[in-house]
Amino acid sequence: MNITIEQMYQHLCEEARWISLLESIASVLWWDERTMLPPAGAAYRAEQLRLLAGMIHERWTNPQLVANLESMSASALASDPHSDTGANIRHLNRQCQRKAKLPRRLVEELATASVLGQQAWQEARRNDDFAHFAPHLERIVALKREQAAIWANGKPVYDALLDTYEPGETAASLAPLFDQLSQGLHRLLNDRNSRTSGHAAVRIRGSFPPAAQEALLREILAQVGFDFHRGRLDQSAHPFCSRLGPEDCRITTRYDTQDFTKALFGGLHEFGHALYKQGLPVEWYGLPLGEPISLGIDESQSRLWENLVGRSRGFLSHILPKVKAHFPELNHWSVDEMYRAVNRVESSLIRVEADELTYNLHIMVRFELEKPLIEGELSVGDLPQAWADGYERHLGIRPKNFRDGLLQDIHWAGGAIGYFPTYTLGNIYSAIWFQQAELELGKLEPMFARGEFGPLREWLREKIHRHGKRFDARELVTRITGADRTAEPLLSYLESKFSEL
Repeated sequence: MNITIEQMYQHLCEEARWISLLESIASVLWWDERTMLPPAGAAYRAEQLRLLAGMIHERWTNPQLVANLESMSASALASDPHSDTGANIRHLNRQCQRKAKLPRRLVEELATASVLGQQAWQEARRNDDFAHFAPHLERIVALKREQAAIWANGKPVYDALLDTYEPGETAASLAPLFDQLSQGLHRLLNDRNSRTSGHAAVRIRGSFPPAAQEALLREILAQVGFDFHRGRLDQSAHPFCSRLGPEDCRITTRYDTQDFTKALFGGLHEFGHALYKQGLPVEWYGLPLGEPISLGIDESQSRLWENLVGRSRGFLSHILPKVKAHFPELNHWSVDEMYRAVNRVESSLIRVEADELTYNLHIMVRFELEKPLIEGELSVGDLPQAWADGYERHLGIRPKNFRDGLLQDIHWAGGAIGYFPTYTLGNIYSAIWFQQAELELGKLEPMFARGEFGPLREWLREKIHRHGKRFDARELVTRITGADRTAEPLLSYLESKFSEL
């Protein structure tokens, strides 16, 4: 029986929503694996996720679905790429075409290796034992190389993985942007070091019970706009945000009893991701118009709330009374002392705890490693030495153990290779958004000092969140600002802030 293009599109939307239902079930299992799963349950969890990965892949690669998407892509429904139908068809066709190239066997093996790899990573990090994790990483890298080779079709294999997270980007397209940023950062760091030599850094010291940290964080998250009716806060070895359904977005953080700001800024970071996901159109859940544009845009939301909001003097002046209420030992602290403490600049080993000036240098280390790793020019066995050399080259320090070195990030353990550049893109985009928001709303820091976060939150929802994948990342920047992306807003922000500090 012949059906119209319109009927075909309705069937497409129904199938996409069915697939998203299966994916959300997998997300629940994945969230549980990262937060609650006992170690002995890892092997069976890997089998559960392997089964779901195969079922999802089978539905995505149904020959009729592939054929229908090709027909719809050439129809009037897709003629306007920014219309509801055009955007959905465009992104679903891209996703379907990529998945159709992969054998089910590879998809299932990746799902299994990722679960076992993440569990092995947790144990290896806890025991500072890279040798325990290395065989799992070798397996994951081999599978990702196979996946990348299929997608690359003769082009650079690393680009095929980067394109998963940042559609349309390549290592070559990022190089000028990253070079501009890297040169500017080294200039700012050299200038700062020459002017602050001999100055003692202000540090937060004390004993901060995790329960009190969590209570403070919950209070702050509620005020900046996290909807606890549609989300929750938990603890994990590595902070993350996961959307398990249209009204279920979960974040995690981790607590250090000697420094409450690690949980605070980790929580604000994941809140930024959650705010984006809670701001996506619920009615489009399961379709591209209900999904983030890219990881770079997603990351821009987390870095904006963590740094441009959270580390601002206005924000800190607002939360300091709350901090003192939970931690009376800090009653003597002034806003200026706290501002200097949380914006302390120093070469450090841990990416997620790095200051704003050095953070992107941590990303450069990873970017320089994962590209040759996936292209076969660097082996897993060579990674510890290459990691240490990279940190010495970019930050002037070397890790003394694996926990603070190669084992600090979970990404490669879960198969997320090609992911790290999106962090630096997120930093660049975050400064672009903040600059534009101030042009349209006025100075934001006085609002933060008064506890007014609604204007910025609603600006982000109106300009970014509500569109889903309607626009590509660079296109969105141009639509909002009238210009192409550049690292200049980020460098200007950093120069202004740290010159004053």
